[in-house]
Amino acid sequence: MPRIAYVNGRYVAHRDASVHVEDRGYQFSDGVYEVCEVARGFIIDMPRHLDRLNRSLGELSIAWPLHRSALAVVIREVVRRNRVTDGLVYLQVTRGVAGRDHFFPPASVRPSLVVTAKKIDPAAGAKRAETGVKVITVPENRWDRVDIKSVGLLPNVLAKQQAKEAGAQEAWFVDADGTVKEGASTNAWIVTRDGVLVTRPADHGILRGITRTTLFDVAAKLGYRIEERGFSVAEAKAAREVFLSSATTIAMPIVEIDGEPVANGHPGTITLSLRQAFFDVAKKSPA
Repeated sequence: MPRIAYVNGRYVAHRDASVHVEDRGYQFSDGVYEVCEVARGFIIDMPRHLDRLNRSLGELSIAWPLHRSALAVVIREVVRRNRVTDGLVYLQVTRGVAGRDHFFPPASVRPSLVVTAKKIDPAAGAKRAETGVKVITVPENRWDRVDIKSVGLLPNVLAKQQAKEAGAQEAWFVDADGTVKEGASTNAWIVTRDGVLVTRPADHGILRGITRTTLFDVAAKLGYRIEERGFSVAEAKAAREVFLSSATTIAMPIVEIDGEPVANGHPGTITLSLRQAFFDVAKKSPA
């Protein structure tokens, strides 16, 4: 069955989906996006994703391309047409199509909307969690507004490629003082020796991950305590457990940082318990 995409009011074959050459997302990275997990026939945490989309659009003064409820219908329809039971749905909103000019176009220019979905085998993620992943650290070199889920991701792309070339799966951006910020596409966590979960505050300097937010609920259900504070690379290397979170990974154990093993070099039990409980706690919207 061919994949289907939604592009500016039309459902089209994925292979034929396109936007105008002067779309501002293409010309200026002038847009935002969201990625939602689809699991067991449900779209996970869609209200929180739409809330964050609303914030990102507001921070960049981009109008909603559709009413929020209509966008939710489109998301469900794209998932349905692609017969995705387990996978991801991606949506992107840009400021629209206009002649190339750094100034915002007139208000009459409508934002562009693209929604796609694809299947992912959940067994692959589960298998990876059994062995864990490796990360490297890279100096922070991004703009200051990483709290906006912008499509301007070139530093993240370069960091991810650097990780791949080093035999790792993720790169952590690190401040000049050695404090971990977040991964190129994930949030960063550690578990202290006494079992406290630590993650950097999301008020500035990192993206407020939706999976990160839901993990607070999961931790509360399981009786784990969370501290929102910065932590250093050295503290992470000495931690009981380390993990990353995102819509594509849920809670994924990290077993190596810059070539050095974390604890015994195997996934930790607290991380795996968070991962196991996540689906039951997360908000589920029928696809």
